[in-house]
Formats: sequence, C-alpha cells, structure tokens
Amino acid sequence: MRIAIVINKSWNIFNFRLSLVKALLGAGHEVVAIAPEDAYSAKLVAEGCQFLHLPMESKGTNPVKDLLLIKSFLKAYRQVKPDVILQYTIKPNIYGSIAAKLAGIPTINNVSGLGTVFIVQNLVSKVAMALYKFSFQFPAKVFFQNQDDKQLFLDRNLVNESITEVLPGSGIDTNRFQPAAEFKRQDPFVFLMVSRALYEKGLVEYVEASKILKAKYPNLRIQLLGAIDEEGNIGIKRTLVEQWAREGWLEYLGTSDDVAGLMHRADCVVLPSYREGTPRTLLEAAALGKPLVTTNVPGCKETVIDGYNGYLCEVRNGADLAAKMEQVYLLSDQDLEEMGKNSRQLALKKFDERYVIERYFAAIAAATSKR
Repeated sequence: MRIAIVINKSWNIFNFRLSLVKALLGAGHEVVAIAPEDAYSAKLVAEGCQFLHLPMESKGTNPVKDLLLIKSFLKAYRQVKPDVILQYTIKPNIYGSIAAKLAGIPTINNVSGLGTVFIVQNLVSKVAMALYKFSFQFPAKVFFQNQDDKQLFLDRNLVNESITEVLPGSGIDTNRFQPAAEFKRQDPFVFLMVSRALYEKGLVEYVEASKILKAKYPNLRIQLLGAIDEEGNIGIKRTLVEQWAREGWLEYLGTSDDVAGLMHRADCVVLPSYREGTPRTLLEAAALGKPLVTTNVPGCKETVIDGYNGYLCEVRNGADLAAKMEQVYLLSDQDLEEMGKNSRQLALKKFDERYVIERYFAAIAAATSKR
C-alpha cells in the first residue's frame, strides 16, 4: 500500500512522526512524505521514504492565497496516487482534505493543536472555522490530541463525532527516551523551556517568572531551547530574545538535534503555553524522568498530575508560573527525584507511542477497506 504523510514541514515529520513512518515501512508499505523541502527532507529519504516537495507557508493567514494550495495539493496527490493520506497541521487538514476529495483518496487527519485562530477571535478565525466545517466533511477519520479540542470541534459543529477519536499526542518512544542511570541535581538548578519563540507558547510569562525568581535566587539558570520564529504577528523578534539574554533573564540555547541531551542536563522542564494539542516536548521530558511545570489548559494539563509529577500554573500569569517553578526548586533532592520518577511512570502508562501507531494502523485499514 502507498501511504502519503503530509505536514507543513519536513522537520515535523522527522522529529514527531518518524516512528510511525518506520512502522509503516516495516509493515511493507511505501511511504511518501509530502512537505516543503528543508534540511530534514533528505533524512526522511535516508530512512526509506520517498519525498515530494510541496511549497507551503506554515503561518500565512490569507485565505484567498491559501485556497490556491488546493490546486497544489491536488497536483501532488494525483502525481503520487496514494491509497490513503495522513494529514497533519492546519493547511493540509483543510486544503488537503478538499484536494483529496477531488482526487478520490481517503484521508486521516490529525488536529495536533488549534493554533492562533482558536485563541484569537477575529475575522481570520471565523473564516478558518468555516473552512474547517466544509473540509472536515471529507476525512475518513479525524484524530484529536486531547478531549477539549475534540469537544470544541463538536460544540461548533465542525466535524461529525462518528469519525473522531482522541490520541495521546504523537506518543513517545519510551525505549529511546530513557531517564539517566543516576539522579543528579544540577548546581546551579536548571529550568529549561523547549519551544519556538512565540507569544502563544508563554515565553513572555517565562521571562516574567525569571525576573521574579532571579531576584530571590540569582544563580538559577533559566534556559530556552528553540528556533526564533518571526513570521506573522505571533513570533517574538530575535532582537527581544537577544535583549533578554543580554540582561540575564534567559540563556538562549538556539536549536539542537540533541534535545534529549539538553533535557538530561535540566532539573525541570517548563512550558507555559496558552493551548496545545499534546506537547511533544513535555512527553519527551516526562519519558526522560523530569518534573514538569505547565499551564492548566487543554493539551498541557494532560501531561501533569498536579503535585505528582509537576505543577500546573495559571495561563498568562508570570507570577503564578514563578510560584510553581519555585515549588520545584525548593523540593528536596529525594522529592525532586521522586517527582521525576512519577513523570516516567505517567509516560509509560499514558503516552507510549505503540498505542498511537496501533490506532493509525486500524484507521488505515478501515479507510482503505471502503474504497
């Protein structure tokens, strides 16, 4: 069977969906990655994928311009002729679904996060809702990454409940992501946020928390790992991130292909996001046995049992974030180690990727049996 995987970045497929790709290849299927070409496209080919470049702006919000994507998707789908298409991220989910319907190919969509259009209510968000409602008539299956996102789509009549299912994000390879052999508290203590530099990820609140904490504990290390993303109005400018770094509020680590290695050298992983699907970075941190601090919002709250493997804070509240980070910092070595072990247990019990892969195989079998 030929299976297409369509996302807005090759990087996304390689970092978040590679285990699914390998499982499909291992089962004897052909896998064609369809995405904009970047440094990770060749890595996908090296893993055994075929690759087709499809230009796509991940952050553009001009619906008229985006509608032209339908033509690009349709051309790609007719060229590749897959038996089924797995689509992720907003534009493949919307415009790819329309193109796939025109091409007569079943699709399985994954709503991995609702993005800015659901956080900010304006004309663009209203247009996006209408596009979701139209395009989501067509998929054979729509996976959501948390119950809140699914319920929001149902409440707004954007999708038929009969085709929906909730998955624990992309899952996590708990064999690949293993805790360190021995517990070690860093000196000085290290907080790490792994995220693109976006307002909606809570970076401003993270800096506010840093200012509060460093006034009391000057030696704390408060780090950011992730790309600067200045597209649209949601990315924080590089000059501001660099200013925070100069002033000592952040250690900006840039980007890395060894995220796990940097997490191993942190005591606590923090993500003060406004809303998520199920954040991969927190799943990785949990599997590595790290305490977590994140916001009490859809997607993030699923990764933390408050007081068990971390703490939940109020969204858009730097002072409350600082208070929860301080609670972790003040834990004894024994309690800090125990909280990390609890994260690992939660990852094993709730987020193992084998379940996600199993559900994809079932969805593919169901979708292709109807052709």
